[in-house]
Amino acid sequence: MPVITFAPDSGVWLLSTPHTSYALRIDATGAPCHLGWGPALTPRQAAELVIDQGSPVSSFEGLPPVGEELPVDSGPRYGPPSLQVRFADGTRAFSWKPIGHRVHEPAPGAAELVLEFRDRVHPLRVDLHYRVHGDTDVIERWSVLRNDGEEPVALQRADSAAWTLPAREDYRLSHVTGQWSAETRLRREPLPYGETVLTSRRGVTSHHANPWVMLDAGDATEEHGRVWSAALAWSGSWRVTVQRTPDGRAGLTGGAGHEGPALPLGPGAEYTTPVFAGLSSDGGFGAASRAWHAYTLAHVLPHAEETRPVLYNSWEATGFDVDEAGQTALAARAAALGVELFVMDDGWFGARRSERAGLGDWAPAPGRFPGGLKPLVEEVHRLGMRFGLWVEPEAVSPDSDLYRARPDWVLHVPDRERTELRSQLVLNLARRDVADWAYGWLTRLVGEHGIDFLKWDMNRAFSDAGWPERAQGADAVWTTYVHHLYGIIDRLRADHPGLRIEACGGGGGRVDLGILARADQAWPSDNTDAADRVDIQHGYGQLYPARTMAAWVTDVPNEFTGRSVPLRFRFHVAMAGVLGIGGDLSRWSEDELAEGAALVAEYKRVRHLVQHGELHRLRAPDGEGPAAVQYTAADRGEALLLVWRRTSRPGGPAPVLHPAGLDPAARYRDTRTGAVHSAAVLRGYGIRPELPRGDWASTAVHLVRLP
Repeated sequence: MPVITFAPDSGVWLLSTPHTSYALRIDATGAPCHLGWGPALTPRQAAELVIDQGSPVSSFEGLPPVGEELPVDSGPRYGPPSLQVRFADGTRAFSWKPIGHRVHEPAPGAAELVLEFRDRVHPLRVDLHYRVHGDTDVIERWSVLRNDGEEPVALQRADSAAWTLPAREDYRLSHVTGQWSAETRLRREPLPYGETVLTSRRGVTSHHANPWVMLDAGDATEEHGRVWSAALAWSGSWRVTVQRTPDGRAGLTGGAGHEGPALPLGPGAEYTTPVFAGLSSDGGFGAASRAWHAYTLAHVLPHAEETRPVLYNSWEATGFDVDEAGQTALAARAAALGVELFVMDDGWFGARRSERAGLGDWAPAPGRFPGGLKPLVEEVHRLGMRFGLWVEPEAVSPDSDLYRARPDWVLHVPDRERTELRSQLVLNLARRDVADWAYGWLTRLVGEHGIDFLKWDMNRAFSDAGWPERAQGADAVWTTYVHHLYGIIDRLRADHPGLRIEACGGGGGRVDLGILARADQAWPSDNTDAADRVDIQHGYGQLYPARTMAAWVTDVPNEFTGRSVPLRFRFHVAMAGVLGIGGDLSRWSEDELAEGAALVAEYKRVRHLVQHGELHRLRAPDGEGPAAVQYTAADRGEALLLVWRRTSRPGGPAPVLHPAGLDPAARYRDTRTGAVHSAAVLRGYGIRPELPRGDWASTAVHLVRLP
């Protein structure tokens, strides 16, 4: 069980997780101050962390810039603030006044501490929340701000939490960067002195960065060393600021929003920040990833216990050229391959013949579906598959009946040009009438047609983010939009408990713990080139589990890279996540269809390991030699190794892999070759996987423990 204790003699609050401790106290000024975060401590040991910070060492240094639980913009504080407010009288300072605390059990196996404060001058209340669970070392933190006065308050920055690391001689920062079609590229580099800002100003999570960081002392490896990490559960604009001070300290603060907009908080209004969860773990980057995966499966995903079906998506086969006959023919071929979920992509509605028109007119195109969608849905169900549909509820084409009727419904700034990206504009979901309209047509569509699955897309970032109908709308829109987005999905899922959803943002533009609390899987990238996907999936899996990672097999030459790789290699890469097929099956040869069906069947035999097992990264995709991952059952009874080699070099050393996480006293049989291996030999001496000759070679090794 998680434990939250308070020591009256030292004033120390101690949060205990299965393997770690987090200690804090309220200092003599009333401010909440950090004490320690790392290996497990007793309350008596935690009391030794209390030291007198004293006065600033000079008139230029101010208070220590790292060490407060939520640094405020007040007094001699010169580091990055977590909380910046502007009161109606123009003042900006916030001064902590403790007014109480609460400890309660929000759910079985969880404990929550709430520290209650208000400003010493203005009636602004700030509650700091800490939640711990009995099955994870992840600590959830967030803040609740309430304006108890009669004058408005502007929140210029309202981060969820600040995290402080223990003093180390060096620090290293791990995070991901990228762009459309090249998302989640892992960066691991020394943490610079000063402030490092990771952010999205796009209104969505973004392809260019992702709201998580990992920090270590520069000595962690995949299997060894302590790692501190944090992840924000938010699907809009966000900002994480990491700081390294000259005196050898490091910390970070993060939350929703970006510089510029100031969230208005009217009289009596309350704002709850998104969760900014943190983890201190031992066992290197691999252990940190596995802890985040387990946390996501246990406490974030809505149906983590389910096994995701093999999917077929029609986009690369048909583009916008969608009709009932063509989709029916593709469905028959997909079913013969062993597909379990058939998804019809863009082009099924209104005047949608290209990206230039029709978005927003969500009725089946009568010329293409004369009987509506029901005949196709019924045929897909008859073939033994579930039926899914692509939607993009947050955008509209200027050339659409919806926009001609309601041009005021889009994000816009009066008297300025409305910027089109991908020939579309963003609907202002922050408006209640727009959000209710989106929910209404979605719930009717799902209910009337028996839709089992939605691929929820969002193909452009915000621009011209105005809301003229509301005072301070340009400030409020960024946060209210995301809250309404979440509300639409939550209402939709409540109406249709069997509905499952994939989060997509024009590729990997919307992947985060906030959307994963409402979606069953996510689309990491529009780039399905198998070679590129090895790198993209490597970065994705640093924080997010394979159970959420949609991965397709598509045709060659790949439309992004022009690269051609064998079907087997494409399948083995996609088998590292939730397998999908996106090729034009009408053009697959009989040999390709037979090989594809065999590989789909192979995936079904091992997908419980991929989707519910523990990930070990045996070899990173560093460009030299093969890359390899391993998925292991919780009881260590089975393991799957997936190995991908890009190029073959005569005379080079054969790769040796050292499987991890096996039962050290057990023996395992390779289900393909029948060879039997002792776990001790596999771990200590390794295994040389048999790879086909030539470039783009791959294999899957399924090991089963002998009785």
